[in-house]
Amino acid sequence: MAEVYEYQPHGLLRKRVRDIASGVEGELMAVIAEGVTDIAYIRKSDGREFTTAAANIQAAGQ
Repeated sequence: MAEVYEYQPHGLLRKRVRDIASGVEGELMAVIAEGVTDIAYIRKSDGREFTTAAANIQAAGQ
């Protein structure tokens, strides 16, 4: 069976966010449903991207 990935709408897309687990901040580039988990793709200021569970992000500065 093929994996199905689907972009999810999110209120913080293209905004500065913080990964609660690591404390790292960056711009939320996409949220993609991968199976039963929504994965957030975040781009740091140095241009590198990392992923975390979408449930682990919050607006930066909170």
